[in-house]
Amino acid sequence: MKTVRLAVVGAGPAGMSAAITASRLGVQTVVVDDSDRPGGQLTKQTHKFFGSRAQYCGTRGVDIARILAAELANTGVELLPGTSVVGLYRRSPADNPGTQSETQTWVLGLANKDRFWKLGAEALVIATGAQENSLLFPGNDLPGVYGAGAVQTLMNVFGVRPGTQVLMVGSGNIGLIVSYQLIQAGIEVKAVVEALPRIGGYHVHAAKLVRLGVPILTSHTVRRAIGRESVSGAVICQVDRMLRPVPGTDRTLKLDTICLAVGLTPLTELLWQAGCRMEYVPELGGHLAWHDETMQTSVRGIYVAGDVAGIEEASTAMLEGRIAGAQAAIQLEGPNGKATQIITDAQAQLCAIRSGPFSAKVVSGRTRLAACAAGTS
Repeated sequence: MKTVRLAVVGAGPAGMSAAITASRLGVQTVVVDDSDRPGGQLTKQTHKFFGSRAQYCGTRGVDIARILAAELANTGVELLPGTSVVGLYRRSPADNPGTQSETQTWVLGLANKDRFWKLGAEALVIATGAQENSLLFPGNDLPGVYGAGAVQTLMNVFGVRPGTQVLMVGSGNIGLIVSYQLIQAGIEVKAVVEALPRIGGYHVHAAKLVRLGVPILTSHTVRRAIGRESVSGAVICQVDRMLRPVPGTDRTLKLDTICLAVGLTPLTELLWQAGCRMEYVPELGGHLAWHDETMQTSVRGIYVAGDVAGIEEASTAMLEGRIAGAQAAIQLEGPNGKATQIITDAQAQLCAIRSGPFSAKVVSGRTRLAACAAGTS
């Protein structure tokens, strides 16, 4: 069994940033990802990023993925694409004969289409991202009902239109951006429905849709899908402040696709298996591993970064990845002024991003997580 100093699980913006940082600080690093190419969600994001130059302002997500992948290749990090981590275990004496190091603790069970094997690691960065939430309504299992990420994959990765007429459910940034991308692909967006009384995403994204004549219906939801073999329509309705359907407000729309953009949930299975302290923080997407400001969990040597540490933007994922990679380097190689500076700079940039007007929910979740650590929640 091969053993490395650091294994990074996930080659999205957080995982690649962690691996690049750790490798540049002299740490032998392997990155494992179940996709055939690195980039994670960036590979399907054709919109330009906001923020500062340090957060790739004005650069499209797909181009950021290429930039990070090139940097990763130049560092000499070993990338294992098309490989899934199917288990995470504490190293047993039989796996590590004659070694007394307390840091050589973990065994990853890896599998691809050809084989299963094991990889040992002294420290881990878990950057597994998140999975899309679904929504319960009659007919939600019909062909033609997609998650927004699946629609992005079809269009932006494979060049396949998911349908011709779409109902978007959810007005967060993902819902608004994917709606615009659908229109760019020549697909009609019949409406965007949002159960809350106001949109959840940036107004600049919503304004693009409004200018194109797409109705954004707040305090509305999808009541049911229509169709037998596939979606042929949808019934939408108004909801009250308790998100209950308002009688007499049903409307039927003719369409062939329902796209769900109703949030994400951190992919935390490996963290549960590792015995990390888990907390439920709804503002950050649900259950996640408690972690400190250096992204270290309650289990020494296991770090988190990106959506698995709380649902935010790709910009914050990259910064968290840098912090996790630098702190892992300090743990493995000892105190390092350069690593400490990387952490300080990235934390300052995170603070600046989270001080913006759209980060109140995230800040509330981070405060809740800190309170959990202090034993007050």
